[in-house]
Amino acid sequence: MLPADQPARLTTTDGRNRLLHCYRDGLLNDTVPFWFPRSVDVEHGGFVHCLDHDGSLLDTDKSVWAQGRMCWMLLTLYNTIEKRTEWLTWAESGLNFIERHCFDTDGRMFFHVAQDGKAIRKRRYAFSEAFAAIAYAAHYQATGKEQSAQRANHLFDFFTHWNFTPGLMPPKHTDTRPVIGLGPRMITLITAQEMRTSLGEAPHLTKWIDRCIDEISSLFVKPELRVVMETVAPNGDLVDHFDGRLLNPGHAIEGAWFIMQEGHYRSDSSLIRLGFDMLEWMWERGWDHEFGGLFYFRDLHDKPVQEYWQDMKFWWPHNETIIATLMAYELTGDVKFAQWHQQVHDWSFRHFADPEGGEWFGYLHRDGRRATSTKGNLWKSFFHHPRMQWLCSQWLGS
Repeated sequence: MLPADQPARLTTTDGRNRLLHCYRDGLLNDTVPFWFPRSVDVEHGGFVHCLDHDGSLLDTDKSVWAQGRMCWMLLTLYNTIEKRTEWLTWAESGLNFIERHCFDTDGRMFFHVAQDGKAIRKRRYAFSEAFAAIAYAAHYQATGKEQSAQRANHLFDFFTHWNFTPGLMPPKHTDTRPVIGLGPRMITLITAQEMRTSLGEAPHLTKWIDRCIDEISSLFVKPELRVVMETVAPNGDLVDHFDGRLLNPGHAIEGAWFIMQEGHYRSDSSLIRLGFDMLEWMWERGWDHEFGGLFYFRDLHDKPVQEYWQDMKFWWPHNETIIATLMAYELTGDVKFAQWHQQVHDWSFRHFADPEGGEWFGYLHRDGRRATSTKGNLWKSFFHHPRMQWLCSQWLGS
């Protein structure tokens, strides 16, 4: 915790300038150079992204999530920071790879493909489609090509139809104990927001944003327990079993800033309040007061958690909490959020960052010791960390 007489960096001009420099220069001079151009697959197109601490290749397989996410991130930098030709060229290589190799014959996308694009794995849910949708939308914003806008809208419609049409997606559970998850609502919300940024206002996007915020608020947010659930019964009831009690603080905090962002966009104080309530409650649930950092999983009633990695510290919840605490302070002026931002920022950069090799390591033990030297795999790519650096620099530089 900060000493009582030490102001949080966000509350001083000099501190804000140092943070802006950290995020903006870290993005452009550390994170981007770690990934590019080494991740660009000049032979097959798209991106290889399973990288060790020094950028050496651990595996040539490609996550389809990563292809869409990395395209979106490159195009977002192109649209908002500088129109660097290489960023657009690399992103278009990714989109071409997606178009050629990442769709099955039924119109759904794969999750995991080989370097040359041969399909390896397809999952029951349709999140690959959401990440491809925002990539195509950002490409439209960059180029004005109507075909990319049409592709983005088609993928978004396909994604929402697959995830929200009862009986269409194969169920994860039997009818014995039906449940619904926070994840599809969160991803739909941020996908619609990013589509709106690139394509402009549209009734179908507003409809989905409204629906997802309403369902998150009414079904997953439990004010009486000061918690945001990951999984609930279809009517919002708690499910008192291992899976039903499972909390993912970083995931809920990510959802909190999605909602705060919408509140800011609409000048809606009730949405801002909902978002920072979610942040506050899940910070209380997730922050490790002994070693620092965010636990990966917690139990609703503080019982033992089934997953063996429950007390590890992953990179992405810390990225999302850095965003959420900064955004909460900027929107509310509550010094508590400025102090939390400094707390999570300092812990994260002290333990995840690699000043010698660049970027962040992905996985730590509870006490902050490195669990693996991995900086890229099928889950970790050029997305959560650069998105944090970009978004925080946007807020501080506005």
